[in-house]
Amino acid sequence: MLIATWNVNSLKARLERVTQWVSENKPDVLCMQETKMKNEVFPTAVFSALGYESAHFGQGQWNGVAIISRVGLENVIPNFAPTIEPDGEARIISATCDGVKVVSVYVPNGRALDNDHYTYKLEWMKKLKQHASKIAKPTEDLVIGGDFNIAPTDDDVWDVSKFEGATHVSTPERKAFASLCDWGLTDVFRDLHPEPKVFSWWDYRNGSFHKGEGMRIDFLLATKSLAKRVKSSEIDRNARKGEKPSDHVPVMMTVEKKS
Repeated sequence: MLIATWNVNSLKARLERVTQWVSENKPDVLCMQETKMKNEVFPTAVFSALGYESAHFGQGQWNGVAIISRVGLENVIPNFAPTIEPDGEARIISATCDGVKVVSVYVPNGRALDNDHYTYKLEWMKKLKQHASKIAKPTEDLVIGGDFNIAPTDDDVWDVSKFEGATHVSTPERKAFASLCDWGLTDVFRDLHPEPKVFSWWDYRNGSFHKGEGMRIDFLLATKSLAKRVKSSEIDRNARKGEKPSDHVPVMMTVEKKS
């Protein structure tokens, strides 16, 4: 079972690239972020033609999250679980795919440490932890995939000194990420790839991709019952090449199904 996550940075602008990637890699489940479209224009028919069911939570030109699956798509929850105060933005959607609870998230950027959006980001991470506990137990198969806008360690940033006093690397953000993992999740890619400076995002400006100036801010966080069945996990760096790429690339994991 191949599960992937990808911030596509406008599905309308990159639909051809996304469908080509899906056709070539054939993920069983793909979480997408920053679709930047309303629900009524989500290309359900396009993905259906490729053999996928779709669930989308959008709001127009900003944000937007989706899950497509060719192994079933049930119990869809747009936004946070019903008992949690809903978010005013389209940043989280959950579903069950072949017995695995899948959550696609687009964590707020934070903008600056003195910005209200940063406080919103930290509160959002607390709600995400609550959401996980509402929809699953740590002993169940759950994966949270998405763009977290947090680099959890200095190894996940090309040069941490360039981010001094900025978001993505601040201690409160990293503590929020660690707290979520402490609930019962593991960073699947890092478990299999301890080497530093492997990234999932590169700025469009200044030739950052070719200079290797990136960050690892996209993750598949899995409960232990799921993580122990992971056979491989990769970051598809090639998806950043060519014409009109997203500034993020897919993160994937291959999981052995339960016997």
